[in-house]
Amino acid sequence: MFPFVLPELTPEHIQTILPFIAVGFFAQLIDGALGMAFGVITNTLLVSVLGLPPARASASVHLVESFTTAASGISHIYHRNVDWKLFSRLVIPGVIGGVGGAYILANVHADAAKPFVMAYLTGIGLYLLWKAWEMGHGVVHKTPRYVAPLGLVGGFLDAAGGGGWGPVVTSNLLVQGSEPRRTIGTVNTAEFFLTTAVSLTFISQIGLSAFTIAAVGLIIGGLLAAPMGAVLVKRIPPKRLLALVGVLLIATSLFSLYKSLF
Repeated sequence: MFPFVLPELTPEHIQTILPFIAVGFFAQLIDGALGMAFGVITNTLLVSVLGLPPARASASVHLVESFTTAASGISHIYHRNVDWKLFSRLVIPGVIGGVGGAYILANVHADAAKPFVMAYLTGIGLYLLWKAWEMGHGVVHKTPRYVAPLGLVGGFLDAAGGGGWGPVVTSNLLVQGSEPRRTIGTVNTAEFFLTTAVSLTFISQIGLSAFTIAAVGLIIGGLLAAPMGAVLVKRIPPKRLLALVGVLLIATSLFSLYKSLF
């Protein structure tokens, strides 16, 4: 068994933890509403703005997501945003891919493919913007055909690349014509099982050294925001939701592409 001891919160720690609470709240609000970007946004802000070392940031985010995705999934289930048939096709391949990616990341550096993945996601974002414009012109939602392979690849990239489940899986399901609200709710709910499996794999390989004040703050902020995302995704019109996903995907992918190249 691994020791699991929360750091003691003194007044100095509380002052230190507030920025991490804000980051967790902001990132989870967007992730819960648009089905992606908690890992991307949190990693970016932790490393670029708050100065956390990249390895510690990545490990912290995966641990935190086990908590935030549980709260987000429960909220999406309550608001009936989950397509259970799609969920059953997605979750097992996602977990298998995530465990494989986490094991590889813990033992082998896997950054070489990141620029190609980010360029691909930028293209997907542009395509989603076009689909959002087209949605007002008689487009009918369809049941996605390619789910299990997508879950396997999405889970692997999320663990091996430090994030990517939402951008890869949500965006590709939307490209296949699935309905935005239920797609986002389903992907968010399945993500709990993915992040839990990935976290356990990381713990077995590198221990719990990443569970710091930063992780505690992210958990608090993420749990506060999780119920709000499910409400937003239920109320935002599908056309606008799809456009927002496209814009967010383009912005985060281009930024990550820039960081990986320069």
